Amino acid sequence: MSTSRAWPLAGLVAGFAGLAVSYSLAMVMTIRDSPVVAVAELVVRLTPGPAVEGAIKFLGRADKPFLVVVILVLSAAVFAWTGLLARRTWWRSVIVYAVLAAIGGVAVWVQRGATALDALPVAAGFATWLICLSLLTEPLRRHERALAAAPATDTGPGSGPGSGSAGHTRRTFLLRVGVLVGAGATLGVVGRAIGRSRRHVEATRRLLRLPGVSRPVPPPDVRVGVPEMTPWMTPTETFYRIDTAFVVPAIEPADWTLRIHGMVDREVVVTYQELVDQALTEAWVTLNCVSNEVGGNLIGNAWWSGVRIAGLLRAAGVHEGADAVLQTSEDGWTCGTPLSVLTDERDAMLAVAMNGSPLPIEHGFPVRTIVPGLYGYVSACKWVVDLEVTRFADIEAYWTSKGWSELGPVKLASRIDVPRDGGEVPSGGAQVAGVAWAQHTGIDAVEISVDGGSWVPARLAGVPSADTWVQWVATVDLDPGDHTVSVRATDADGLVQTGEVRDVLPDGATGWHTIELTAVEPEEPDASEETQEEDG
Repeated sequence: MSTSRAWPLAGLVAGFAGLAVSYSLAMVMTIRDSPVVAVAELVVRLTPGPAVEGAIKFLGRADKPFLVVVILVLSAAVFAWTGLLARRTWWRSVIVYAVLAAIGGVAVWVQRGATALDALPVAAGFATWLICLSLLTEPLRRHERALAAAPATDTGPGSGPGSGSAGHTRRTFLLRVGVLVGAGATLGVVGRAIGRSRRHVEATRRLLRLPGVSRPVPPPDVRVGVPEMTPWMTPTETFYRIDTAFVVPAIEPADWTLRIHGMVDREVVVTYQELVDQALTEAWVTLNCVSNEVGGNLIGNAWWSGVRIAGLLRAAGVHEGADAVLQTSEDGWTCGTPLSVLTDERDAMLAVAMNGSPLPIEHGFPVRTIVPGLYGYVSACKWVVDLEVTRFADIEAYWTSKGWSELGPVKLASRIDVPRDGGEVPSGGAQVAGVAWAQHTGIDAVEISVDGGSWVPARLAGVPSADTWVQWVATVDLDPGDHTVSVRATDADGLVQTGEVRDVLPDGATGWHTIELTAVEPEEPDASEETQEEDG
């Protein structure tokens, strides 16, 4: 194959490898559409109505597949052209890829309910384009440099400038083409298979109707009414996520069972239908991750619906001497939870719904555990399928094997949300607001300190229970200039939040959240404007 034909082939193969990666990742992540389909939807959205109607009349149900094929054909032409551009200079091909990625990113972003995570397949495709094009064009560049450097002699058939390396270069190029084509095809098939299964689970989830699950209605007094304040109820789509699995499990409710065994009188196996047929409990519960740094956002408050774990453990008959329950997820992740917190009066539950809807797949559908007062690494098992009643002395869970503490009670903490760190506020009376939490204990007071001065009490909003965070607000008189503001909380037991700075390892961060801000004098109205107003 001549190099003149190899360059566009390199661009074509690299281009479709990137599309295969982005498509597969979109399927695995259960994103509604792959980037190519998202671009097709954007084209339809931007096309005038009469043109759309004409296409529907002419093509019927084939209108959308036809548009996708057209986009793929046009993409193929652009990819081939990109290969030719790479022959002249590498940065031109990078610009083309960047433009294509930008188009795909915009198409994904304008979809309803899109988040930053939905752009990950586009970013992966862009990176694949760059890597694959480099792999394919490297032997071509080496061959052309060899041709340019070799003497222009001809000593017989099969010889000539660079003829000694031509065969090797051709084989290297074709081998890489074959590997990338095979890998791209495999990724496409695997991604489609995984995506089909996950999409069926997602469709099942959307169609579920769970009796006893109510819509979330936050109490009227839980907000302090400060603009730009963090919502008291965290929307499901922005609730924090920490996963150890690259691909989160997608489980059909009909296939889900929970096994309760170990130090019990009788083994209990519960199906999904048997679980949701039981009386549901509902509660506002704030969850946070042990990796949440001081002032961090790995925390959220939601309306959870589920079945209390205590009743299921009573049915199994727990043996004397047991002090732990080893929870296991469908993906093999484990956590050890104190038996006492699963059997006391708190709303420790097998949750089936979040904020009034069946759990999203990424948040544990069809069933996960919720335990107020503990960090997630020892309590919040998503896709839970196994509860083994046991003793801490006999088990080692996922994170405790990596140096984290065995018990994970949530530490008393508070955070400043308004103003943001580095922000500006008017001098004089300025509002400072945020949240504080001590799940299953409750918050009794919050105080702030300006520039290391005395502690000033803040006003607390209401809470439905001790298991949620609480919003607070304070007004401080600030002179113009730069200031630091710190916050601390006191829990319902009288414990004052420590200012000692400690890292998240092994059992959660401590310290006072402190921000820097600048107080500025309000601008005085322009004298000419006042005159105009008086004249008017």
